[in-house]
Amino acid sequence: MSPVAEARTGHPAPPTPGYTDFDQERWYAEEPKSTYRTQFERDRARVLHSSALRRLGAKTQVVSPDTDDFVRTRLTHSLEVAQVGRELGRTLGCDPDVVDAACLSHDLGHPPFGHNGETALNAAAHAIGGFEGNAQTLRLLTRLEPKILRPDGSPAGLNLTRASLDAACKYPWSADDAPVIHGKRTSKFGAYEDDLPVFNWLRQGAAERRSCLEAQVMDLADDISYSVHDVEDAIVAGRLQLKWLDSADTRSRVIGYTQQWYLPTSDAQEVGDALTRLEQSGVWVREADGSRKAMAALKDMTSQLIGRFCSSAMEATRSIYGPQQLTRYEAELVVPQGTATEIAVMKGLATTFVMTTELRQPVYEHQQEILHDLVSELHATGEKHLEEPFASDWRDADDDGARLRVVIDQIASLTDVSALALHERLMGAHRTLL
Repeated sequence: MSPVAEARTGHPAPPTPGYTDFDQERWYAEEPKSTYRTQFERDRARVLHSSALRRLGAKTQVVSPDTDDFVRTRLTHSLEVAQVGRELGRTLGCDPDVVDAACLSHDLGHPPFGHNGETALNAAAHAIGGFEGNAQTLRLLTRLEPKILRPDGSPAGLNLTRASLDAACKYPWSADDAPVIHGKRTSKFGAYEDDLPVFNWLRQGAAERRSCLEAQVMDLADDISYSVHDVEDAIVAGRLQLKWLDSADTRSRVIGYTQQWYLPTSDAQEVGDALTRLEQSGVWVREADGSRKAMAALKDMTSQLIGRFCSSAMEATRSIYGPQQLTRYEAELVVPQGTATEIAVMKGLATTFVMTTELRQPVYEHQQEILHDLVSELHATGEKHLEEPFASDWRDADDDGARLRVVIDQIASLTDVSALALHERLMGAHRTLL
């Protein structure tokens, strides 16, 4: 039966092949809808139309959105991750809409000012379990984003299916259950303590700390996208020319940052060899002068590198599991070590020439001061300056810790621009009084 005929008859679409009714359950059971869309198509649409996704358009990816017209924001990054993840997942047999929804969702919980803002809010929320962008994403999807309410008026967020929520869970553990990685307990986690009920629901039947295949695809798509695109942004912004790697000192710095930030157990030779392979790939743009020809070559480089990394993972996974459809917990995504090192080198380039530059340090410090000021002021003034949904949460909070979490939720929802504006409105009033 065609989708159009199906819609006319009022019969819902059939279940998605490779996924069970259990995978398509929702935390809060909704009345069946007569629609030609699958449950997972509905999930993707809910994320795509969410206010949280729109706000990513004014949130920092690496460089603030107001620096130029070319730089990527969290929104454009998420759209690119979704395109990469959707195609990679489809080749393996994953439902494309599950992967797409997870990719669109993966950065929803990130606060203003990128990872720098995450650091500031984590410090401010230390007494209540900290702040983690991925745990905040789960909180948005299941509680904060306005879409579905239960009969008692309590929010159910977007109320996505189990499979889509699980696919969006990059770190499938709580802070208390975080694993030790490279001899150190990771600070990354996927759920706050008061979100454990829904976390435990979506993880039913899953092995402890094991990500489903769709989440692994989302994670790799994220890594590939920002590793390649951050380098492209840095080149276009004039902060990097790949010919600078001819300098032994510069090359050593890139290798050092790659090891320090991304590959702490690797040796310099391994990282250096990966960099050499990329330089010899035939698509490496040593110098971009801003001309249309140079920009086209740069765009081709990003496209070819994305294809290189995705093809490597797809072929390695297929070499182990064969041609059958792969979903959920039927397989692990296989990323060859050489490919993982090449991706890390690309991230190391952006780290060297963008994130660690001394020119950025005063900006980072100022951003953290702004967020600390906002936490202090909003917590001290109660619901007075909170948006109504958060003011309602404040009134319903049982204790001071819960009220602080409401303040963190409010600030995390802000864009870079709205955080600056709110800070000026609240703290500017203090300066006037003084």
